[in-house]
Amino acid sequence: MPADLVLGIDLSTTAAKAAAFDVQGRLHAAGRAPLSLARPAPERFEQDPRDWWAALRQAVAGVTAAVDPGRIAGLAIAHQRETFACLGPDGEPLRPAMLWLDGRARGHLGAVIDRIGQDRLRALSGKAADFGPALPKIAWLASEEPDTHRRTALFCDVQAYLVQALTGRARTSWASADPLALFDIGARRWSEELCAAAGITPDRLPEALPPGALLGAVSAAAAAATGLLEGTPVLAGGGDGQMAGLGVDALDPRRAYLNLGTAVVFGVFCAEPLQDPAWRTMTSASGRGYVLESSLRSGALLSDWYLRRQLGVDPRDGAAMAALEAEAASLPPGSGGLLLLPYWEGAMNPHWDPDARGAILGLTDAHGRGHVYRALIEGVALEQALVLDLMRGAAGIEVAEFAAVGGVAASDLWCAVMADATGVAIERSETVEAACLGAAICAAAGAGLAESIEAAARAMRGTATATFHPDAARRGRYAALLGIYRDMYPQLSGLLRRLSAFTRE
Repeated sequence: MPADLVLGIDLSTTAAKAAAFDVQGRLHAAGRAPLSLARPAPERFEQDPRDWWAALRQAVAGVTAAVDPGRIAGLAIAHQRETFACLGPDGEPLRPAMLWLDGRARGHLGAVIDRIGQDRLRALSGKAADFGPALPKIAWLASEEPDTHRRTALFCDVQAYLVQALTGRARTSWASADPLALFDIGARRWSEELCAAAGITPDRLPEALPPGALLGAVSAAAAAATGLLEGTPVLAGGGDGQMAGLGVDALDPRRAYLNLGTAVVFGVFCAEPLQDPAWRTMTSASGRGYVLESSLRSGALLSDWYLRRQLGVDPRDGAAMAALEAEAASLPPGSGGLLLLPYWEGAMNPHWDPDARGAILGLTDAHGRGHVYRALIEGVALEQALVLDLMRGAAGIEVAEFAAVGGVAASDLWCAVMADATGVAIERSETVEAACLGAAICAAAGAGLAESIEAAARAMRGTATATFHPDAARRGRYAALLGIYRDMYPQLSGLLRRLSAFTRE
């Protein structure tokens, strides 16, 4: 039988997922393995990179047990962005990987900006000063763990680590290198200037190639561990945000991707690397053009915090969730006078404030759990509306539809509120694992099963299972509420900074 399938792998924050697709985007087999997340101290989030490889092996073995591995023409990897590992000369981790959520480098942002300058950082990397990318964390290592910083032979993203495990050589893609804030997105190469701000040189980073490029072939050892055939091509994938956008074919400025996952991320294709504090600029997963992207760290993470830790409700409990969503859906826009600022993990765009925190305004004894849950959803939705308005004004962006993926995209309430608050139709994609599909699209192009990444995206993207159009009356109410929400952070920011300073004393 000819090699007619491609394998997309997504190593996210909480799980490894693998899925085999044909060139029409039909799913043939899937595997999954959980990942644990360590929190050794406040603001610290870590994983053992060896657990990434163990989870990938288990997920891929689930696929190769279901389909003939000889049918797999190639594979590519999507992954959690900004996360990086420190490898010694023998390729083994010297310490746990620091994740994108890790906030330990907050105090080092000032020193990084002193070295590179805010404007220069944005011009080169497309990113603002933020604790998420690798740049400030590597600078933190130089100060707080100098021996690790000195001994690290390779600072590598998740894809590079897994490609090394699969092929014996750590290589990655532009769409994986880019989120680390060490990559010159215009020149498409590691920046000596940005690396110097972290105290390293580009030769301590993996080789970065275009999405879809050949990174290597599955080794005999990796084949034995996964069930893949030795020699299976490993093609360049990228960060999970860009890969999810590729999986829903968001390669047109009027069709944006909206990932309602642990973080809420939306991205809009742009031919030029436009810069503004309202967004971060990423390289496109197609290898051509860019993505203007908004990211809110507290998406489903915030929902999970409220459901599990405050209400004792398991989000997987269908009956309990149906009851809660019915309560919230019965309420009008504004949740009975509640307004929520969703910065549980600090603010990225448009404020770039690591000291920002969450807030709920307007609480009275008349409010119940349904009010708070709806306010939570509305806060996340209003944040997207705010950034969309800023993009419209600064870059002339006019989004006509969002292709929604991610865990809470399965909720009618989430999708309806998002449509009403933003004024943009929300198309729920049938693609459950959009990042896996995006990686598979890169693999299809790289393995020669499609003429280009763009052609593969058009052929393989899933259809919509439901579309949520803005309701005119509710849209009007949310437009009014946005005027209040827009002033919420500016009014509270000074208090939040004082509170943050107090907690550090």
